[in-house]
Amino acid sequence: MSSFTLKTLERMVAERAKASPDESWTAKLVAHGQTKAAKKLGEEAVETVIAAVSEDREALVNESADLIYHLLVVLNIADIPLQDVLNELERRTGQSGLTEKANRQPQ
Repeated sequence: MSSFTLKTLERMVAERAKASPDESWTAKLVAHGQTKAAKKLGEEAVETVIAAVSEDREALVNESADLIYHLLVVLNIADIPLQDVLNELERRTGQSGLTEKANRQPQ
Protein backbone atom coordinates (compact mmCIF):
# COMPACT_ATOMS: atom_id res chain seq x y z
CA MET A 1 0.00 0.00 0.00
CA SER A 2 1.31 3.41 -0.97
CA SER A 3 1.97 6.10 1.61
CA PHE A 4 1.55 8.86 -1.00
CA THR A 5 -1.25 11.17 0.14
CA LEU A 6 -2.72 14.53 -0.77
CA LYS A 7 -0.73 15.93 2.15
CA THR A 8 2.43 14.52 0.55
CA LEU A 9 1.52 16.19 -2.74
CA GLU A 10 0.73 19.44 -0.95
CA ARG A 11 4.21 19.42 0.63
CA MET A 12 5.82 18.68 -2.74
CA VAL A 13 3.94 21.54 -4.39
CA ALA A 14 5.05 23.92 -1.63
CA GLU A 15 8.69 22.83 -1.96
CA ARG A 16 8.71 23.02 -5.76
CA ALA A 17 6.98 26.40 -5.72
CA LYS A 18 10.17 27.80 -4.16
CA ALA A 19 12.42 26.46 -6.94
CA SER A 20 13.55 28.36 -10.01
CA PRO A 21 10.85 28.61 -12.70
CA ASP A 22 13.52 27.33 -15.10
CA GLU A 23 13.73 24.09 -13.14
CA SER A 24 10.15 23.42 -12.03
CA TRP A 25 6.74 23.45 -13.70
CA THR A 26 5.21 24.20 -10.31
CA ALA A 27 7.52 27.18 -9.81
CA LYS A 28 6.72 28.40 -13.31
CA LEU A 29 2.98 28.28 -12.60
CA VAL A 30 3.46 30.08 -9.29
CA ALA A 31 5.66 32.73 -10.95
CA HIS A 32 2.94 33.42 -13.54
CA GLY A 33 0.44 34.05 -10.75
CA GLN A 34 -3.01 33.01 -9.70
CA THR A 35 -4.79 33.93 -12.94
CA LYS A 36 -2.57 31.67 -15.06
CA ALA A 37 -2.69 28.83 -12.52
CA ALA A 38 -6.48 29.11 -12.24
CA LYS A 39 -6.85 29.01 -16.03
CA LYS A 40 -4.73 25.87 -16.10
CA LEU A 41 -6.92 24.38 -13.35
CA GLY A 42 -9.97 25.16 -15.47
CA GLU A 43 -8.41 23.46 -18.51
CA GLU A 44 -7.69 20.37 -16.44
CA ALA A 45 -11.26 20.36 -15.09
CA VAL A 46 -12.64 20.40 -18.64
CA GLU A 47 -10.27 17.61 -19.69
CA THR A 48 -11.39 15.58 -16.67
CA VAL A 49 -15.04 16.04 -17.62
CA ILE A 50 -14.33 15.00 -21.20
CA ALA A 51 -12.54 11.86 -20.01
CA ALA A 52 -15.46 11.03 -17.69
CA VAL A 53 -18.09 11.56 -20.38
CA SER A 54 -16.00 9.51 -22.81
CA GLU A 55 -15.88 6.72 -20.22
CA ASP A 56 -12.13 6.49 -20.79
CA ARG A 57 -10.87 5.09 -17.51
CA GLU A 58 -7.16 5.65 -18.15
CA ALA A 59 -7.71 9.21 -19.33
CA LEU A 60 -9.96 9.89 -16.35
CA VAL A 61 -7.28 8.70 -13.94
CA ASN A 62 -4.61 10.81 -15.68
CA GLU A 63 -6.74 13.93 -15.96
CA SER A 64 -7.91 13.59 -12.36
CA ALA A 65 -4.27 13.53 -11.26
CA ASP A 66 -3.62 16.70 -13.27
CA LEU A 67 -6.73 18.33 -11.81
CA ILE A 68 -5.79 17.56 -8.21
CA TYR A 69 -2.21 18.74 -8.74
CA HIS A 70 -3.31 22.03 -10.31
CA LEU A 71 -5.89 22.57 -7.55
CA LEU A 72 -3.11 22.24 -4.98
CA VAL A 73 -1.01 24.76 -6.91
CA VAL A 74 -3.91 27.24 -6.92
CA LEU A 75 -4.46 26.68 -3.19
CA ASN A 76 -0.72 27.16 -2.57
CA ILE A 77 -0.69 30.48 -4.41
CA ALA A 78 -3.74 31.59 -2.40
CA ASP A 79 -2.04 30.46 0.82
CA ILE A 80 -4.95 28.15 1.63
CA PRO A 81 -3.87 24.92 3.33
CA LEU A 82 -5.48 21.73 2.07
CA GLN A 83 -6.61 21.17 5.66
CA ASP A 84 -8.95 24.16 5.33
CA VAL A 85 -10.66 22.45 2.39
CA LEU A 86 -10.82 19.15 4.27
CA ASN A 87 -12.30 20.93 7.29
CA GLU A 88 -15.00 22.41 5.09
CA LEU A 89 -15.77 19.00 3.60
CA GLU A 90 -15.96 17.53 7.09
CA ARG A 91 -18.31 20.31 8.18
CA ARG A 92 -20.59 19.50 5.28
CA THR A 93 -20.82 15.81 6.14
CA GLY A 94 -23.07 16.62 9.09
CA GLN A 95 -25.96 17.35 6.74
CA SER A 96 -27.27 16.12 3.43
CA GLY A 97 -25.91 17.73 0.30
CA LEU A 98 -29.36 19.00 -0.60
CA THR A 99 -29.76 20.71 2.78
CA GLU A 100 -26.26 22.17 2.58
CA LYS A 101 -26.91 23.63 -0.89
CA ALA A 102 -30.26 25.06 0.22
CA ASN A 103 -28.61 26.79 3.18
CA ARG A 104 -25.84 28.48 1.18
CA GLN A 105 -25.91 32.24 1.08
CA PRO A 106 -26.20 33.75 -2.42
CA GLN A 107 -22.86 35.15 -3.56
